[in-house]
Amino acid sequence: MGVVRETGCAQQLQPLEDAPNGGVGVARALVARLKVLGGFFGRPVEILRRYELRNLRFDLFAGLTVAVIMLPQAVAFALIAELPPRMGLYSAIVGSIVGGLWGSSNQLQTGPSNTTSLLSLSVLLAVATPGTPDYLVVAGMMALMVGVFRLAMGLARLGVLVNFVSDAVIVGFTAGAGILIFFNQLRHLMRLTIPSAPRLDQTLYNVVTHLSEAHWPSLALGLGAILLISLLRRVDRRLPGPLVAMVGASAVVGLLGLTGKGIQVVGELPRGFPPLAELPILDFDLIGELATGSLAVAAIGLVESISIGRVIATFTGQRIDSDQEFVGQGLANIACGLLSGYPCSGSFTRSAVNFNAGAKTPLASVFAGILVLLAMLVLAPLAAYVPLPALAGVIILTAYRLIDRKEMVRIWHSRHGDRVIMVATLLATLALPLRFAVLVGIAMSLAYYLIRTSTPRVRTVLPDQTFRHFVHRPHEPPCPQLAIVEILGDLYFGAASHVEDSIQRNLERNPDQRFLLLRMHSVEHCDISGIHVLESIRRAYQERGGDVFLVRVSRPVLEVMKSTGYYDYLGADHFLSEDDAIRHLFYKVLDPAICIYECGVRAFKECQNLPKRLYPADVECLTGDLADEVATVNPRSLWEGLRDERPPLVIDVREPREFKRGHVPEARLVPLPALLADIGQVPRDRPVVLVCRGGRRSSRAARVLRERGYDNVAAMRGGMLAWEAANLLEAID
Repeated sequence: MGVVRETGCAQQLQPLEDAPNGGVGVARALVARLKVLGGFFGRPVEILRRYELRNLRFDLFAGLTVAVIMLPQAVAFALIAELPPRMGLYSAIVGSIVGGLWGSSNQLQTGPSNTTSLLSLSVLLAVATPGTPDYLVVAGMMALMVGVFRLAMGLARLGVLVNFVSDAVIVGFTAGAGILIFFNQLRHLMRLTIPSAPRLDQTLYNVVTHLSEAHWPSLALGLGAILLISLLRRVDRRLPGPLVAMVGASAVVGLLGLTGKGIQVVGELPRGFPPLAELPILDFDLIGELATGSLAVAAIGLVESISIGRVIATFTGQRIDSDQEFVGQGLANIACGLLSGYPCSGSFTRSAVNFNAGAKTPLASVFAGILVLLAMLVLAPLAAYVPLPALAGVIILTAYRLIDRKEMVRIWHSRHGDRVIMVATLLATLALPLRFAVLVGIAMSLAYYLIRTSTPRVRTVLPDQTFRHFVHRPHEPPCPQLAIVEILGDLYFGAASHVEDSIQRNLERNPDQRFLLLRMHSVEHCDISGIHVLESIRRAYQERGGDVFLVRVSRPVLEVMKSTGYYDYLGADHFLSEDDAIRHLFYKVLDPAICIYECGVRAFKECQNLPKRLYPADVECLTGDLADEVATVNPRSLWEGLRDERPPLVIDVREPREFKRGHVPEARLVPLPALLADIGQVPRDRPVVLVCRGGRRSSRAARVLRERGYDNVAAMRGGMLAWEAANLLEAID
């Protein structure tokens, strides 16, 4: 349990044991928790308290418009799930009212939907037989369980989980659902006496083997309904085509007396309010059988509902509270289960109509539910003339529109991962039981997310041609001393190893790059595993005589670095400003002799005016431990040797400007190019110690002299940097 701290609209939990004043703190925590629950369940009070009467006419008109569409849809969607039409109407009434009052979106319309109905059918067929009383009871029980799952997720503030389900899952699943619904309704369109099957191969086999039994008058009536709806859409998309088609088909059946000629009809609906259902809530065997399927229905319905709400919110500017919407969807399904309905969720079609009709508040959805209830009470006897083939035609047309071909093409041309998720979800929907297909899609979406976040892009960058921005230029030669690497993603335990491996591979490809500049502007999160990797990376560069510097470290990451000691370990002077980082490293860290004598690359702006005097090709560049290549002497030993009776000759191979800043006492200045041009100026009859800035030029000179027969030559390890670090520097004006 926890104490709730309220900061504006956000509420954060603090552990109860940390609450102040002991028992008083616990009591306050409980009160705060009750306030949170009151905020979830008190949503209708908030809606009514803030309601403005000027919105009433907009909400009433929108509610009427939605009711006209929802009435035939509720009947049609119930038939998809092999349930009687009354259960679709009950779910439409109850879901619309409860979902509107306890949801978050002002325009989201809750009730029966295509995908939920098809999912429900897949789950129910595994437990009961359509047309039996048990089938209806199980449908109500599943609605109750779906509601409990959604409500629990909302109260636990798990609304953020919908962000981890890719849109590709929804597009792939709805396309697969549309195909399944299309072929499943062929049996009603042609009045084929075949059982309902949730899998495509079974449905196709049944339809093909019984095609000779098709009832042609039923087929003609269904195709007529499809044609009429299509024509009305061409005339004006705002016309309620499904309702007009059903009324027209019912009139034809009634006037021509087609019920006696083999046309199947819905049958008269009961008059009255949705009755309480007797559900076996203590039947744990049944609960176990329904658990997986109910969870799948709950998950896909939540993702669908939140997605619809957010799409509409982009036009209205409303902030959608995912947790509150979870609660609203949960309560709507619980109410549907208790009041003789079946699972429901947000409907994109009706929500879009609700928005376009001018709905301002959730009361528009409430009005739609009330109007459907009134229509059912008044028009129930007329349902005896509604033909099932016409309903099948309405459903087939709706199923066809579920296949969003335009969006599928967009996903296909986007990232490879999205394409794989969409295709895999589509194929799983057609080949597997739907509850497993949904979970497969969600699992793939989560796996893709984990793979993406655990393998962030780690790439080298260089200044562009204007030297204003860093860009990835893989085909351009890098600076031989400095690697600039940016991490495009978080540095947490899942990504730490990948980041370290990527930087290590770059170091192996460029072993002379002893310094690393890490750009961390995209790293928003870093945990202790990331800190350990940064420490390991620095050790790797220090072993080569180099170091690591950071730029653009975000405040949260910087706080982690300070709290874990990494900031002090690296040193404040290693956190650089990006505007001055290259200049600082160029003039204070990198070896300018390498830039002049060894590097033919002009990677940075600071390099452009440097003279380039490259060494002859026969002069080998030394890397690794200098002690393995030439004899060396440390600064302290040299300092002591200079006081001997016969001290060594110290030759400084740096440039004159470097020599003037400070040098070893009694050292002779012979710049490296001059030394290589005239080896004879180095005496053979006394010990010689070569000195440069960091040991690189002196080791190269020592190697050349040894190859020319000089036996008593050594390089000062670490160069003048080490001499200065030992406090031995003597400055010369």
